[in-house]
Amino acid sequence: MNLRFSAAFAALGCVLLASCYPYNENQNKKQTEKPAQKTVSSADQQKLQAQRDQLKAQEELQKKNDLVEKKPSETSGTTAGTTIETTKPPVEEKRTDYAFANKVPGKEGFVFSPYNNKIVDVRDIPSGTLVQDPTYTGAGKGYFRVP
Repeated sequence: MNLRFSAAFAALGCVLLASCYPYNENQNKKQTEKPAQKTVSSADQQKLQAQRDQLKAQEELQKKNDLVEKKPSETSGTTAGTTIETTKPPVEEKRTDYAFANKVPGKEGFVFSPYNNKIVDVRDIPSGTLVQDPTYTGAGKGYFRVP
């Protein structure tokens, strides 16, 4: 009887070990060759470059025309034959708006990161505060605002 159990356990052990062996799913698939990439001939490249040059020239003309239309001298007043031109102050760059995180339902003080949807703990941080995502692995810093 002990001999039967040990034979059964040995067979079961072999089956379990064989099932743990990694199966190569790609062994029956044929290797497919990638199609060659189509290259652009030099004549086609010259045509494309000519089109780009035309578009740039048209854009420059349009910008010049816009500047000429906007540039009539505005005088705020004249004193003894001299004119004083009013100039507009330089436009300040608009600060970049950051994405808002989404609240985790049922967990107060936790939000989903807008970059990778991982949970971030923002307890005791006021709403609207800019926070750096500690789970962000991209090239930038990964800032977001607390909802």
